[in-house]
Amino acid sequence: MDQAQQLRNIVKKQNKKEHLARVITVTSGKGGVGKSNVSLNLAIQLSRLEKRVVVLDADFGLANVEVMLGIRPEYNLADLIFHGRDLRDVVSPGPENIGFISGGSGLRELTNLNSDQIQSLVRMMYELDNIADVVIIDTGAGISDSVIDLVLASSEVLLVATPEPTSITDAYALLKTLCRHEEFYENNTKIRMVANRARGYNEGKELFDKLDTVVEKFLNMKMQYLGYIPYDEKLPKSVMRQQPVTVVYPNAASSRAMFELALLLDNGLEDMPEKRSRGISGLLTKLFRYGR
Repeated sequence: MDQAQQLRNIVKKQNKKEHLARVITVTSGKGGVGKSNVSLNLAIQLSRLEKRVVVLDADFGLANVEVMLGIRPEYNLADLIFHGRDLRDVVSPGPENIGFISGGSGLRELTNLNSDQIQSLVRMMYELDNIADVVIIDTGAGISDSVIDLVLASSEVLLVATPEPTSITDAYALLKTLCRHEEFYENNTKIRMVANRARGYNEGKELFDKLDTVVEKFLNMKMQYLGYIPYDEKLPKSVMRQQPVTVVYPNAASSRAMFELALLLDNGLEDMPEKRSRGISGLLTKLFRYGR
């Protein structure tokens, strides 16, 4: 029996659990488009909407979220799997009551777990499903195997792009790679685009329309437009201060835009793909299959 089947069997045994966290995977296609900023500040705004939110930093090796928060966690995901730490040990407290998990050395290590480690991990992830309403996964940039595996396993994806031509090209390359993967099923994945650093509504919508046109024509894939975040000088200032813009500049244009996006996400829960694909343990079940 392979690891993926072992994990599915364990999940079935514990399927009496009623609460499943909503998992939102945030990705981009290229670096430098503000993906981690979007992940972190959306988490804060969702927390202000009385959601229990945990951010998983899956940008392995760069630790962008750690840098932006000015937090150096004592433990990470690897400590949970290999060093006997409890889930609550690896969830660091962040601003506005959000939790934060450092990904450590990478989710690819999950494909090499033995049966005992699998059972332990699933129990821990069910606990995360129980203590969080929303888990936001901040992926690495680009179209590496680890990024594609995470996006494939996700039922809800936010694609962050900017008006720069390279951002549009790389976002398309990510979607093309995803679409051509044998394990990709469009009906199981909702992809929404966020236009970042747009100079007004028109530029943001134009960016989406430009990408959506080629995606629909050449990939036969459907996306949705979630909205835009305006270019805002307060954002780089907040990064320099190692504080989220929604905390240090709550009335900034970007902060208000992030709150509007959080409201849209919060109100759109009923429009999600089928319920069985939700939850962090459900994502791990898929990740085991795709990562082998």
